[in-house]
Amino acid sequence: VEVVTSDRSSPSFVKEACDTLASVGFEPLRVRKEIDAHLADRLLESVWREALWLINDDIATTQEIDDAIRYGFGLRWAQMGLFETYRLAGGEDGMAHFIKQFGPSLQWPWSKLTDVPELTEELVNKIATQSDAQSAGHSIRELERIRDRNLVGLLRSLKERDWGAGAALNQYDKFLEKNADGDALAEEHAPMHLLDIAVLPAWIDYNGHMTEFRYTQVFSDTCEALLRRLGLHDEYVRAGFSYYTAETHTQFFDEVGVNERIYTTAQILIADDKRLHVYYSLHAGADDRVLATLEAMYLHVDLKSGRVCAADTDSLAELMRIARSHSTLPRPESVGRHVGQRKRRQAV
Repeated sequence: VEVVTSDRSSPSFVKEACDTLASVGFEPLRVRKEIDAHLADRLLESVWREALWLINDDIATTQEIDDAIRYGFGLRWAQMGLFETYRLAGGEDGMAHFIKQFGPSLQWPWSKLTDVPELTEELVNKIATQSDAQSAGHSIRELERIRDRNLVGLLRSLKERDWGAGAALNQYDKFLEKNADGDALAEEHAPMHLLDIAVLPAWIDYNGHMTEFRYTQVFSDTCEALLRRLGLHDEYVRAGFSYYTAETHTQFFDEVGVNERIYTTAQILIADDKRLHVYYSLHAGADDRVLATLEAMYLHVDLKSGRVCAADTDSLAELMRIARSHSTLPRPESVGRHVGQRKRRQAV
């Protein structure tokens, strides 16, 4: 969100506005001076003017212009912007070399940014006809859904790499973790409710159900969420310690389809200075049925030596508190189960 201030805007007011935007997941961008159209719209209009000329002069169609963007510089701009893209074009010598090499081309009559074609009825009809043909077969609502799914996929990829808009999402996640009410989130005498997500289209196999790999990913993400909740993730790893997976056992009970809500819980079975034994459950959001479970044993490791070591008492305070509350919970029936083991018979 572009934030435009004036001489009457106090620094504290501006900071409060930016902090408020960040607290709800936006990336505030301070605009140094008040100008028409601000930053993003001004840049977009420049591209729009050029595109209109290309169509007006019968050089390209709407689809060809869109293809030039989405198959070319649009991919680079989405994750590196304009100047960092050109910095790479300058090679090891950087931006100064790029400008010296390509700057003179700005004097060539390539663009018509200071002019715009007259939007005659003929030109408007040409653009509209080409646009209709380009999007044939898709309604506006379908195009909106396609756009949104693609944006989510791109953001997830950038988030995984902590880059561009993805870095902003990671910062927002850290903000939520920092400001979460620990007592409210860490349920007393109940398994910890961790993930609450929807099954994405990319997670579906040829049978129309979530793939085995995605079940594993959901449990892995749940483990990450658990360690963050316990204060044993990012900063703890930077301090040189972490938990390594020693053993897991997964059971699959039911299928789940695209866009269905799912959530996960975790019950701590054993916790001491070296071991963390956890039982995870994956549930359908609609009716709480169990879709899968995963039992895992983790070992506390010194990252420098790569060997198991004891964790200090202070680091484990929250873990041990929750472990004590979970010790009163019923033990899941399948804990300790091995592959191929028959279901235990109920006593008569």
